[in-house]
Amino acid sequence: MIIAAAQFTARPCDIAANTARMAAFVTEAGERGAALVVFAELAVTGYELDAIVAAGDGLLLDPDDPRLAPVRDACRAAGVAAVVNAPGRAAGGGPVISSFVYGPDGALLTRYDKVHVTGTERAAGFVPGTAEGRFTLDGVGFGHVICYDAHFPECAARAAADGCGVLLASSLYGRGGGAQERMQIFPALAKDNGLYVLLANHYGPSGPYDACGLSAVWAPDGSVLAEGPDAGEGLVTAEASLR
Repeated sequence: MIIAAAQFTARPCDIAANTARMAAFVTEAGERGAALVVFAELAVTGYELDAIVAAGDGLLLDPDDPRLAPVRDACRAAGVAAVVNAPGRAAGGGPVISSFVYGPDGALLTRYDKVHVTGTERAAGFVPGTAEGRFTLDGVGFGHVICYDAHFPECAARAAADGCGVLLASSLYGRGGGAQERMQIFPALAKDNGLYVLLANHYGPSGPYDACGLSAVWAPDGSVLAEGPDAGEGLVTAEASLR
């Protein structure tokens, strides 16, 4: 199975522009033989916490929101599944950071809400999720982390214990310290748990950060299978040999 991570510079709070870019990546992923493409944390809006909260319900999305239709339609046309990270709405009404997983038919497979929100996210009003959001595609089990979740090794350990073969990380790591963190965290998660690990990271400005790109896929032994550039947008693909 070929899996893909897409990195691009999201336009702040411009859902139409960002979903159009994401739909194009889904199409490209299909042309390159990928079964799944993953997008970075809050790729639909950019990491614009204050603006998202200030907009009330205006920038919060449900999985069936018509503004996400371009991505769902692209999944259906290309026969590719997609992990779409966006500001979601918790059951209690507060904002959450959500990954909506659409299957190759464009239908929702599952949803994962970020469990370990940062202090900055909590202060802005975001609340933590509680469910694991596991899903299976072509007989392979997948688990999730969203950025800071990856700093808690038990998240990956639970995914492995649940029979997942791949851990998907929608993230935002900045230049400097963030780039160094990703090289320490993700190879260890792969090797310690015998998982393929895919990181989809932003590239360029997003909220207060200048993201470092470098989206990548690691093998279960911790080695790098594929890595994107630290300057520029693009799709990173790798073969995950699991059945």
